[in-house]
Amino acid sequence: MNLLEGDILPKKILLRHDDMILARRMLALVRPHWRRLALAMFLMLMVSASTAALAYMVQPALDDIFIKRDSSMVVMIPLIILILYGIKGACSFGQSYFMNYVGESVINQYRIMMYEHLQKLPLSFYDKNSTGELMSRITNDVNSVQQTVSSVITSTIRDFFMIVGLVGVIVYRDWFMSVFALLVFPLCVIPLIKFGQRMRGVSTRSQESRARLNDILHETFSGVRIVKGFCREKEESLRFSKEANLLFDLRLRDLTIRAMSSPAMEALGGIGIAAIVYYAGERVISGLSTPGLFFSFLAALLMLYEPLKRLSNINNDIQGGLAAGHRIYDILDTPQEITGAPALLNHPPTLRKQIEFRDLRFSYDSGREVIKDISLTVPAGNILALVGPSGGGKTTLINLLPRFYELNDGAIFLDGDDIRDFSLRDLRSQIAIVTQQTFLFNDTVRANISYARPEASPEEIMEVAAAAYAMDFIERLPKGLDSVIGEAGVLLSGGERQRLSIARALLANRPILILDEATSSLDTHSEMFVQKALENLMQNRTTLVIAHRLSTVRKADRIVVINEGRIVETGGHEQLLAQEGLYKSLHDMQFKLDEGMGSFLSAAEKVKP
Repeated sequence: MNLLEGDILPKKILLRHDDMILARRMLALVRPHWRRLALAMFLMLMVSASTAALAYMVQPALDDIFIKRDSSMVVMIPLIILILYGIKGACSFGQSYFMNYVGESVINQYRIMMYEHLQKLPLSFYDKNSTGELMSRITNDVNSVQQTVSSVITSTIRDFFMIVGLVGVIVYRDWFMSVFALLVFPLCVIPLIKFGQRMRGVSTRSQESRARLNDILHETFSGVRIVKGFCREKEESLRFSKEANLLFDLRLRDLTIRAMSSPAMEALGGIGIAAIVYYAGERVISGLSTPGLFFSFLAALLMLYEPLKRLSNINNDIQGGLAAGHRIYDILDTPQEITGAPALLNHPPTLRKQIEFRDLRFSYDSGREVIKDISLTVPAGNILALVGPSGGGKTTLINLLPRFYELNDGAIFLDGDDIRDFSLRDLRSQIAIVTQQTFLFNDTVRANISYARPEASPEEIMEVAAAAYAMDFIERLPKGLDSVIGEAGVLLSGGERQRLSIARALLANRPILILDEATSSLDTHSEMFVQKALENLMQNRTTLVIAHRLSTVRKADRIVVINEGRIVETGGHEQLLAQEGLYKSLHDMQFKLDEGMGSFLSAAEKVKP
């Protein structure tokens, strides 16, 4: 990497070429706020000017009050000091508010940009990145960027002006001026208590808003297949944006209180200094005290110390912000899902004839082929069952249909049209998915069922709930359809959660249905209800079923046995049993397992007290 050469920057602040590119990209988000930045810069200049003026006022205070003992100046100079501190405090609050407004605006924009971009990334990205890591990028990293955008810029410009102003005073006067008044510490405690009380309420609401924000992140990242399968990316982005904007408002309120606290305490300090000048002036006039050059020297020295100290520590904030910026743009630069070509086929692919898998080959990033030369046709309205040993490629095959992953070779056709010629939204709007790991939101039963179609009427929701055999347990809930079911439906049993997901798929009313191990984790009693619900769901739909329990696929129009990424057998249940192949081995193994489990349960029943 090329480094900036020369003595303009210290060694620790040298920026790499990619850091400079990153800085320009980050500043592009700041540029639309140039009016607020210009106003903040003017206010910073006023803060620096008032600071320099305060240092300048030490000389006339010493000469006119302590030396000349001019009684009129005893009133005039403290009044000027009060005015200067008032200007400095107001301008300090203004520049802090506007700079923090810009910083928080950039943070809010980054959060929304990243969330919307993450919604558009393929499943392969989520396979390689943990939910906690992604949440950290959106929350912690953008906060580090805010530190760079607002605090670093503010400190650099303000302290530069301040140093220039104080040096100008020193050069003009030829000696440093002393701070001759101390802040009145007990009085400073009062605004701290008052501001602390206000801060506590705002901070609590901010934490609650952050918690809701993390809930949304956790739910949508964990349920990304459901969100994508039901084409709800836009709605989830709007839901996130609403909560993010609320947090933005709370953060502004928080920062407003913080910005007010420092000028308020500084104003109290100004009152103390003015009072001490008045008191000391009276003593000089009375002949009880004499001025000295030492006070002037000490004043400028102490005033210069703070801005110089802040500038010396600014590199840490810069480096932290750049590191966070790289992490943010690692995500923003990740290619999105290939959205398809709606210009070629801009109508929904409603299935009328068949689904065709032709010469499919697919591998994940590891390079090992998971799907190897699979060709398969599923007539419209048929039920196709996929069985075989775990890891054989069944789930991968059906994930290729809604284009959760992109093929390496081959093609998939709906009624003769390549699915890559449809937009992702058109394609996925024709497919309903029910998986083994049901995902429900921390919301009401009604909201979870209507997730597939929010405009559905109450009658339609009740109808599909009844068809999914869910009304029996819904009616037992405290508020029925309006009962909140907890995170991921934790307040419901596995069978109840599965029936709600079936009701959701029924309400979507899509011509293609994917069932991925929909009953494998259920007990016998729950499975009975879920099987009945699935029978209602599969009516008049083209269905692809994956099941380890072979009893659930006997009614399929066709059974395909997949092993090591290839189709090894195909046919009906009885036909496959007669072939004495892998299907029969799996069937016999399942029969023995069920028989053994039945014997175990019977024995357990007998030994019950």
